[in-house]
Amino acid sequence: MARAIILVLDSLGCGAAPDAHLFGDAGADTLGHIAQACAAGRCDIDGRRAGPLRLPVMQSLGLGRAAQASTGVMPPGLDGPILADAAWGYGVETSPGKDTPSGHWEIAGAPASFRFGYFPPTDPAFPAGLVADIVRAGKLPGILGDTHASGIAIIDELGEEHLRTGKPILYTSVDSVLQIAAHEQVFGLERLYDLCRIVRGLVDPLHIARVIARPFVGDDARSFRRTPHRRDFSMPPPQGNILDRAAEAGRDIACIGKIADIFAHRNCGRVLKGDDDMALFDRTLEAIGALGDGGLIFANYVDLDTDFGHRRNVAGYAAGLERFDVRLGALRPHLRAGDLCILTADHGNDPTWSGTDHTREHVPILSFGPGITGGNIGRRESFADIGASVAHHLGLASTIAGSTWL
Repeated sequence: MARAIILVLDSLGCGAAPDAHLFGDAGADTLGHIAQACAAGRCDIDGRRAGPLRLPVMQSLGLGRAAQASTGVMPPGLDGPILADAAWGYGVETSPGKDTPSGHWEIAGAPASFRFGYFPPTDPAFPAGLVADIVRAGKLPGILGDTHASGIAIIDELGEEHLRTGKPILYTSVDSVLQIAAHEQVFGLERLYDLCRIVRGLVDPLHIARVIARPFVGDDARSFRRTPHRRDFSMPPPQGNILDRAAEAGRDIACIGKIADIFAHRNCGRVLKGDDDMALFDRTLEAIGALGDGGLIFANYVDLDTDFGHRRNVAGYAAGLERFDVRLGALRPHLRAGDLCILTADHGNDPTWSGTDHTREHVPILSFGPGITGGNIGRRESFADIGASVAHHLGLASTIAGSTWL
């Protein structure tokens, strides 16, 4: 029986969406601008990469063609022959945002119908009543932070005071998120998770997409480091997505990386984690080897977004893309006849753009596998066409939105 694998390369947008101007993103183009910077010699990293962007595997799956269809311009270095079993196109987001949860929910065939809430760029960032409720319900001596911040920087700044006072560090960003940092041993990991569960309930009326636990270890600012025990507490996704459909049919399911967190751990099957994208790709290959007939794998690779997109590191993003491309080349031998693999993204995060926010962009859709019909699948009017196509391929009930290209 056929199997399906969805790989989300977090933030790899391929050109501004038609409504990008409403988000301040008219002209954004994550992939195109990175390729142009590399071609101009602006992405050289001593001992790591130099010259034009080199993505031979993704190029052979139609990445350059998808970007050209989206923007009208072929990104430098991404033109060339396409494999016979590779289908390529691009998707347009219908959800009213450019967030990780809404992008993934739509990919899964169930777009969000509402806008997420955000905290204003002020100090303090959180409503006083919310802070009072958190302190009371969490039985805390108070909180630290209450601001927009980088997670690494604020831990360095406030970590020692956190150890002295026992007050957790609360902060937000341009995303719809409330993050809580606390020392994994001193505050306690399970206590941090319990606090996040409490806060999840308190921010539900504000439509905040995620509450994120950010545990760290170390004795002082010189030794603090975040651990891999991050956990996202998300709003529940809309019903009727591809994970729901696979679970209803009793299919084998594996979720890689933060997929289970994004989908509130509903119908996520086996959850496999890793410290970085390379470790997550190892887990993906492991999951493919163990996946039963008719099964579904849903994977997210987040490093490009968190490590390079938000930090506006163009060269680092280029190097990260090239590392992933090498690993992607190792996936094909693990596929069986009839397997469908789809590589896509959830939004953009143009590292050449102003600010540190995601960018409202089209996303590439690359569909391939032994026996899969290749060619141009064109402009897909919703990311939900991915979930709809996977449901069709696996013989499942249709997702609540989307049209199959198969």
